Amino acid sequence: MHTKIISLAGALLLLAACSSPPPEAPPGGPPGPPGGAGIGSTNIVPGSQQDLEASAGDRVFFAFDRSDITSESQQILARQADWLRRYPNVTVTIEGHCDERGTREYNLALGERRAQAVKNVLVASGIPASRISTISYGKERPIVVGSNEEAWAQNRVAITTVN
Repeated sequence: MHTKIISLAGALLLLAACSSPPPEAPPGGPPGPPGGAGIGSTNIVPGSQQDLEASAGDRVFFAFDRSDITSESQQILARQADWLRRYPNVTVTIEGHCDERGTREYNLALGERRAQAVKNVLVASGIPASRISTISYGKERPIVVGSNEEAWAQNRVAITTVN
């Protein structure tokens, strides 16, 4: 038992010794947060998936067996539309997902309705339909594995992904 603790402490010290400080921003680069590196100082590429997630949010959630857009989802989609207007060359795919309940065929259709509902809101917000494709994964690609309400709620989702 003592040997395991000493080995673990040694491994942690070795990892700490191997780490290097974050690279400095090049002169004339974008300004970082006040005080230098810290929380929020990630190197997010403008127009990337990470930028969409951080700036607008990349997913909207649905109630059981529903594909209607809630007021909370409307706010997320308004931010996504603003983000897409900022990056007019970016195209996205809306992925419709479902929880594990129901048949494969039913969930594929429900996932498509969810993805299409998100696309319709973005198009109504002025984003050209040609920049948005949809796909349904139904229950075939769960976001969270599990057979409980918490997992099911996370899997009833439409995710906007940057192409």
